[in-house]
Amino acid sequence: MPKHFLMCRPEHFAVEYAINPWMDPAAGADRDVAIRQWEGLKAAYEELGHRVSLIDPVDGLPDMVFAANGALVVDRRVYGARFAFPQRGPEGPAYLRWFAERGFDVMEPEHVNEGEGDFLTLDEVVLAGTGFRTDVAAHLEAQEFVNRPVVSLKLVDPRFYHLDTALFPLDGRNVCYYPGAFSEGSQALLRRMFPDAVLAGARDAEVLGLNAVSDGTHVVINAEASDLQLELKRHGYEPIPVDLSELRKAGGGPKCCTLEIRGEE
Repeated sequence: MPKHFLMCRPEHFAVEYAINPWMDPAAGADRDVAIRQWEGLKAAYEELGHRVSLIDPVDGLPDMVFAANGALVVDRRVYGARFAFPQRGPEGPAYLRWFAERGFDVMEPEHVNEGEGDFLTLDEVVLAGTGFRTDVAAHLEAQEFVNRPVVSLKLVDPRFYHLDTALFPLDGRNVCYYPGAFSEGSQALLRRMFPDAVLAGARDAEVLGLNAVSDGTHVVINAEASDLQLELKRHGYEPIPVDLSELRKAGGGPKCCTLEIRGEE
């Protein structure tokens, strides 16, 4: 089934501060390259038959391109983001306003959370990350609002500060993940929940290969994650490699740039 994604063109993208281990303001970033790479990602989605809507970028918010962090959307219910760092604070209201203007049921959160950065939706449950950005109290808050069970997972490696840097849904019932990003208890939980999961190695995780988007058949994935692409092929998926190396300087990949809008059927 075609999906509907919300994206934000990186008109104001820059690495001006360091709020995760990937960011180095001294190294800088090339905005023109970032825009070209982002356009390639958008084109990949459209060529696969998916619909892409755009939110207007806001000057002074260089990370607004990472649309996944803007909200969690389930069945037209939009649980808004409340960012951990003040540099990104205004992004939450901007995304929530976009949805409210289009008639979605929106909720401004009380607890710190970073949208689909730490909430990943499957058919029956929402997987939720904590440990670096999202408060575990937000997991309960989101569960009550979206009316779907939320399962908490603890992240322990600061390079994988959001759940979407360490795990992605392959479809509504299975996932791909990097075990080393999670606590021992969360690893055990993932093994029980997803005995047939695709596992990624450290080398592919370190190029944000887990920050991928699957439609159940195709997996849009960072081009450098070569071993994981082969593993996905062995499991019957078709990798669609994209180059987002410039956006990775801020800790972003395909999923970071992509907020899925669910429940419009």
